[in-house]
Amino acid sequence: MLPTVILKGTLIKKSQQKRRTSPCNYKERLFVLDTQDLTYSEQRPGKKPTQKGCIELSRIKCVEIVCSEAPIPCSNKYPFQVVHDNCYLYIFAPDNDCRQRWVRALKEETKCNALLLKYHPNFWTDGRWRCCYQTEKMAMGCQEYDPVGYVTLMLRISVSLTPCPVVVALQNYSPHGDTELPLHKDQEYILTDSSHHDWWTVQDHRGNTGFVPCTYIAEKSCNNFNRFEWYNKDITRGRAEELLMTEGKEGAFMVRDSRHAGVYTVSVFTKAPGSNGQKNPRVKHYQIRQSEAEETSKFYLAEKYLFMTIPELIQYHQHNAAGLITRLRHPISQGRESQWEVDPAELILGEEVGSGQFGLVLQGRWRERRVAVKMVREGAMSEEDFKEEARVMTMLSHCKLVQLYGVCTQHSPMCLVFELMEQGCLSDYLRARRGRMSQDTLLGMCLDVSEGMAYLESNNFIHRDLAARNCLVSCNNVVKVSDFGMTRFVLDDQYTSSQGSKFPIKWSSPEVIKYCKFSSKSDVWSFGVFMWEVYTEGRLPYENRSNGEVVEALNAGLRLLKPRQAPEAVHLLMEWCWKEKPEDRPSFALLLHELASLSDL
Repeated sequence: MLPTVILKGTLIKKSQQKRRTSPCNYKERLFVLDTQDLTYSEQRPGKKPTQKGCIELSRIKCVEIVCSEAPIPCSNKYPFQVVHDNCYLYIFAPDNDCRQRWVRALKEETKCNALLLKYHPNFWTDGRWRCCYQTEKMAMGCQEYDPVGYVTLMLRISVSLTPCPVVVALQNYSPHGDTELPLHKDQEYILTDSSHHDWWTVQDHRGNTGFVPCTYIAEKSCNNFNRFEWYNKDITRGRAEELLMTEGKEGAFMVRDSRHAGVYTVSVFTKAPGSNGQKNPRVKHYQIRQSEAEETSKFYLAEKYLFMTIPELIQYHQHNAAGLITRLRHPISQGRESQWEVDPAELILGEEVGSGQFGLVLQGRWRERRVAVKMVREGAMSEEDFKEEARVMTMLSHCKLVQLYGVCTQHSPMCLVFELMEQGCLSDYLRARRGRMSQDTLLGMCLDVSEGMAYLESNNFIHRDLAARNCLVSCNNVVKVSDFGMTRFVLDDQYTSSQGSKFPIKWSSPEVIKYCKFSSKSDVWSFGVFMWEVYTEGRLPYENRSNGEVVEALNAGLRLLKPRQAPEAVHLLMEWCWKEKPEDRPSFALLLHELASLSDL
């Protein structure tokens, strides 16, 4: 009797790299799952597919999605893994629904096998696991494996008398206390309590429950958008145009109900030139449409960019115009407070732990958490600039970036509430421990910051002020990138500052000094200086030279000297960061790869 075909489709397969020297590549393959095997074949025009691999289902030990913040180097961005015979097969699906179908089907077919007790939720790359940094490929996993997780999740919902909605994580979230739950982008959770304004309770597929920020998740099957700042339920087209024209900012937008029930419209303000080449302030209206997919309908504004939920669609177009006249920059609502707003009465302020150009930083407590509160000195920053800094922070979440918890904008002084980094800024930390830190510790600091910067780079953000003084150290010695006050999101990966803008000369690249042109490659230059700070244990770069002398030295092709503690391989990376032409410098993804390789030696 022939086996029954369960699933069939074209996916991308990563080379298994069974030897460390094996090349890494990504190839389209026709995958077929039947009741006996998982096979994959090469498809050639006009010819019968050539089978390239076959895995007996009985040999599979684990099937699970891969959660990674590293840039995905192929067109399919949704990876999952199949572990068999001590081998790891990484497969990339075109969207999350497709990935979930394959993972669910494979789990169901293999749930009675001899399975792993624990698995690795991130990739094996460059001789180590990205999740737990173990350097043995066959080392035991760091997360418990649930062979029927998705089935169990759906079963809990189906048997409940009052079904809880399923939510999807819009981005990763790292917990900051025992009562919180980690989120993995695109994974599904059960929403068990949404009564709190900011923090909702969810349950993962293992039955673990905890608090998560409500802005990090979206309901999969329910169009309940009231919690989003951009949603205006009862507003006419004319009133929307009035509000947006009054705001007058490029990219000001809102989502509103259309005249037809269950249909939504995005209204966005633009000053883009008209047919005569002159600025033409106006409001454009885009109806959110649904695809006619065979299995799961998806939402889109531009046909090439399909999303499982409307919040995910809006989040994407906040970063990318992608067919719209402008990206969705500034959400506009009829007076609704931001979901990130913190009640000042809930803040207990403590001692001062730092100060800067814009005000003081105090220790404090908020909802039983220790926090850092950045208070803005009156007159030091406009309310608009403050809200822009806060907006940028709410769009970013990574374990190597300092996490924003909320903002206070309704009372003076305005403030930002962050996770507390107990050991303060890295430059002070380095100087206080000079002569007592190992090579592994110094390299680990560079690795931490390169991970955070690779995340910013992959999301098209530039920092513009990367330096040891703007990195903070946690109680367990993890270094995180901070101070996003100057961070900007740019579509073309380049930002030209307005005339008269100040920037730190000794950390700045030649194109920033000469032309005020910022990009992720100017951040790479700054990262080279940052590495120099780390390996000199907190010395000031060009400490005996004025800014003018530094500019002259750079124009003459001179660079910072090799720190005594820096291995030659690290110094070569610094010099790579300091190439004259931006295009000759590495990306942060490549720097992260090179630094990780050094940590394996």
